[in-house]
Amino acid sequence: MDFRFQKIFNDPSASVFQVVFFPDRIYHDQYLNATRSERYRYNVQEVRTKADITVLKGEVYKDSVLYTNFLRVEYRSARLVEAMRVKNRLGGSAVRARIRLWLDDEQRDLSQAQFLNQDDPVIRLYYCPWVDAYQVELWNTLEPGEGDHHDIEVLTQMGRNGAITKIPKLSARMADMKLIREVDLEFLEDDVTETSGYFLPDTEVAKDNFYFRNLQVPNTNDPSSDGNTIQKGTYTLNFRRGFFIPDVKKVAPVRYRNAMMLPGNPDARDDNILEMRWLLQDEFSSSMVFFHEVAVPPGVVEGTHQHIGSEELYFVYEGEGIAYMGAADHPDLPDTHPVEDRHVFGLDPKQVRPLDVKAGSVIFTKSGGVHGIRNTHATQTLRFVAFLYQSA
Repeated sequence: MDFRFQKIFNDPSASVFQVVFFPDRIYHDQYLNATRSERYRYNVQEVRTKADITVLKGEVYKDSVLYTNFLRVEYRSARLVEAMRVKNRLGGSAVRARIRLWLDDEQRDLSQAQFLNQDDPVIRLYYCPWVDAYQVELWNTLEPGEGDHHDIEVLTQMGRNGAITKIPKLSARMADMKLIREVDLEFLEDDVTETSGYFLPDTEVAKDNFYFRNLQVPNTNDPSSDGNTIQKGTYTLNFRRGFFIPDVKKVAPVRYRNAMMLPGNPDARDDNILEMRWLLQDEFSSSMVFFHEVAVPPGVVEGTHQHIGSEELYFVYEGEGIAYMGAADHPDLPDTHPVEDRHVFGLDPKQVRPLDVKAGSVIFTKSGGVHGIRNTHATQTLRFVAFLYQSA
């Protein structure tokens, strides 16, 4: 990060919209492993987060001279802890992670399931109270150089299973940190339990590998085809700095028949087909899940459904129709919006209020809220964009 950001942080031009946010401006100041010695300084070039994960990449300087590239992984383990509790085990002083690096010139096959495998290296992360997370730093070299030495405070952290380590299999990929486009990670319970020293076989180790997340990919034009749902068994932290979509309508859509409906819903029928253009999914950091455009043809309905642990925002930009909102979700709605019962996907019927929507309308649904939408226009397609993110 350019150190000049520190100077403009409190400038009125920046403070109006807070264009410089925590924690962007402090990662180069916070505790990192080699900062135990004044001989070492970090140049953190990029930081990305997703769920419980933070990944930093950049350079390490020793005695003011560039020494090596580094990649730091921090993991706050809330999801792995839940998976371990199911097995009646508690977290210890270390967890493991499987890791894969993708370079700028490499292309994923997004039409296939995304998983890490036994060929990908495993690293061990150790709990650090300074950052309240498990962490490890991958350095591209640990050699001090001819006639030189590492300070003891740093040297004691170095080694095959140290908090500062080198992964030979990743050395070529870490030669130029700017070329690392994506980092894939899955987290594993340590394979030796601390209370008993018992070695856990792979079949018993708890995992946090993004759980049941998936990607939607237009592999087929068949509505609601399983072939368009791609399993995603890894967290991907994307280091690209920008994405440009020149024309959304040229993005191939995924088609869905009776979206968010089960048999027995009176709105379900064979021709109730809408289209979703999945514009951004795994590219997001933090808790964002997707940003997509939804096209609802005349007379078509997206089924009413309830969000649990996620929040979603609809912005209608074309057409008109009716949005359904849980009757108690927006307590300030006037009585002119009567209550009616509607099927809710997978649940009992619930009371909702129908709301007239048109270009410029916004529907924001928080965790526990209910929503759906219907195109009531005779000829015009209703279009909206939707943001969804995890709220828990």
